[in-house]
Amino acid sequence: MSNDRKNILSGMRPTGRLHLGHYVGAIKNWVELQETYNSYFMVADWHALMSEYENPSNIKLNSIEIAKDWIACGIDPAKSVIFVQSMVPEHLELNMVFSMITPLGWLERCTTYKEQLREITGRMLATYGFLGYPVLQAADIALYNAHVVPVGVDQLPHLELTREIIRRFHSLYNKTIFNEPEPLLTQVPKLVGLDNRKMSKSYGNFIALSDDANVVKKKVRSMYTDPNRVSSDVPGNVEGNPVFMYHDIFNPDKNEVADLKERYKAGKVGDVEVKDKLQAAINVFLEPIRSKRNTLTDDYIMNILQEGAKAARYQAGKVMSKVKKCLHQL
Repeated sequence: MSNDRKNILSGMRPTGRLHLGHYVGAIKNWVELQETYNSYFMVADWHALMSEYENPSNIKLNSIEIAKDWIACGIDPAKSVIFVQSMVPEHLELNMVFSMITPLGWLERCTTYKEQLREITGRMLATYGFLGYPVLQAADIALYNAHVVPVGVDQLPHLELTREIIRRFHSLYNKTIFNEPEPLLTQVPKLVGLDNRKMSKSYGNFIALSDDANVVKKKVRSMYTDPNRVSSDVPGNVEGNPVFMYHDIFNPDKNEVADLKERYKAGKVGDVEVKDKLQAAINVFLEPIRSKRNTLTDDYIMNILQEGAKAARYQAGKVMSKVKKCLHQL
């Protein structure tokens, strides 16, 4: 890692297969950021355990699969540190320190916590660990002295809580150790689920990065379109139509997209043709990712994660040494 570059930290929970929404919302941006930042990309398995603690058996497998997707999409282990959170014990150390100085009220006011308690059903999430996940998140960021964190607008409150925890640490111990991370706002194209609901693993309304060509074709054919269009000769709506949202993002032939939109609005093209050209475009986009992914063995990925953990621990260890000196432990 270069001293001339700023640090970034980002990650994903290994709770299932990654999909086109993950690519558009994060991975594409990460691939670009690794060229100009010291990049730490973390498989957040402790965070996954906070909601999956009753059935953690798939977390390890999902961790390997996520790393495969990242590398297949262009995250380069030679340019970025790719690691699993639980392989770096300093995450839990700093989390414990931060948990002791974080007022309970800061966590109880977290809107995302309240939303997830309402939305996630079938699991008991009213736990100490789940309430405190923003503290672990703050520790994740602080361990790598991240200067910036790539986030969407909806995640800004989480980053501000991290900044508040860091300020409180500095105030209590009268010493500045951590950077106060700034948000690196990302403009993410809107990508709804195939059924026009929010894209969600629980809904199954997504195209996975690892889906083969036939699965993609089947899923695209099932996509939600204009519900008022009963036949191909009826003019249809393009705005708010998931099929055309996906065309705008994944079909590089803008002339073809413009032609399809014009004919769709005029009632001169059927959904079958529109969807067929979409699945073709998505499969062209996914083919190099699938090809690269097929070359990545589990053993290769584990080696990458182990090497990444060594590099992450080197950075995290330096930070924890400073923290312990503040606490008079060294």
